[in-house]
Amino acid sequence: MKVKIISRSTDDFTRERSQDLQKVFRNYDPNLRSQERGVEYTRALNAAKLEKIFARPFVGAMDGHIDAVSCMAKNPNHLKGIFSGSMDGDIRLWDLANRRTVCQFPGHQGAVRGLTVSTDGQTLVSCGTDCTVRLWNVPDYRNKSSSDSAGNAAVPIAVYVWKHAFWGVDHQWGGNLFATGGAQVDIWDHDRSEPVNTFKWGNDTVMAVRFNPGEPDLFATSSSDRSIILFDLRMSSPARKLIMKANEDTNCYSYDARKLDEAKCVHSDHVSAVMDVDYSPTGREFVTGSYDRTVRIFNYNGDHSKEIYHTKRMQRVFCVKYSCDGTYVISGSDDTNLRLWKAKASEQLGVLLPRERRKQEYLDAVKDRYKHLPEVKRIVRHRHLPKPIYKAATLRRTMIEAERRKDQRRRAHSAPGSMPVKPFRKRRIIKEEE
Repeated sequence: MKVKIISRSTDDFTRERSQDLQKVFRNYDPNLRSQERGVEYTRALNAAKLEKIFARPFVGAMDGHIDAVSCMAKNPNHLKGIFSGSMDGDIRLWDLANRRTVCQFPGHQGAVRGLTVSTDGQTLVSCGTDCTVRLWNVPDYRNKSSSDSAGNAAVPIAVYVWKHAFWGVDHQWGGNLFATGGAQVDIWDHDRSEPVNTFKWGNDTVMAVRFNPGEPDLFATSSSDRSIILFDLRMSSPARKLIMKANEDTNCYSYDARKLDEAKCVHSDHVSAVMDVDYSPTGREFVTGSYDRTVRIFNYNGDHSKEIYHTKRMQRVFCVKYSCDGTYVISGSDDTNLRLWKAKASEQLGVLLPRERRKQEYLDAVKDRYKHLPEVKRIVRHRHLPKPIYKAATLRRTMIEAERRKDQRRRAHSAPGSMPVKPFRKRRIIKEEE
């Protein structure tokens, strides 16, 4: 004779804490839950509202500089450390956990325009308008209290004097080279006092330099003549050059390095020039800092920002960085402060229990399922804007709409085919040179 029994694991029905409710068995058969869609919609609506209620992105400010913060750099080996440079030549190493200075690096006589850390996390490279490049040893403060290390001053291990001012620097991934930008692009070695290679295309100033993490021999620069230039260390001359219509049109553009004749995505929401961009470690989103005194977070394929951070005291944002774990965003602004933000505004700080984590994942999935419905969409998309930015955004929309109507009228009163329609992603591109 066969005997059928009901077998249940005690782990699935044991309370994690004595204050928890007793777990019960639920049958998720859709035939027994005819109101499931309505219940989940209500949950999605409540989750969207609660996300706005608990959105507190600002964590704290770090003050110590006496002039505007012009650049920042992350240390890939130290999760809670970040370097910052200011317009008065002061360089500081900050402890993000305690929000205080760990070490200072004095020596620059002008504005510090570039900071970068080697891949091994042992060497800091700084450059500025005083025509010098300085190399520093990164102090190991992991086993020291910040109170013991605060106020310590470091001495540069090398100082390279050159013939023009520097506006940017970046270190090669996994290599011993770093590139500086100014009147030309110079490639330096840690053990050489002069550049090992020099690139130049045009007579304009190079404002930013960035190496490719996946291809260590490739790097790109942005110049004051509205151009983006790709370089290859294995070649004796620059590879490709893309010239755009404007440097400060308030938009960000994502390109495929293999096909520069069209932008993959145009990220628009800022109302003034974008000063800095930094990708998260996952590569799925990036943060921007702008002259309009706001910090925005975009999805890598999103045309509008999903978060906007601002405070009453924060001025023009010159530099932004993601933390190495992607949990926080750090911004440096004209009011001499560094500010620490949560990358996800409503995320709960601290350790989450497995039950709490599962509940949050469920609520996120429900919101994503019903995000297209009007009520949920309105709540999720709403962002509070300061009055000047709201007015500037309204004026910008009016100008774009007027330009669109003007183009339509010109096209209507022109000969057929005389004004070909140009895709929006190609309108800002003038030409590509090789």
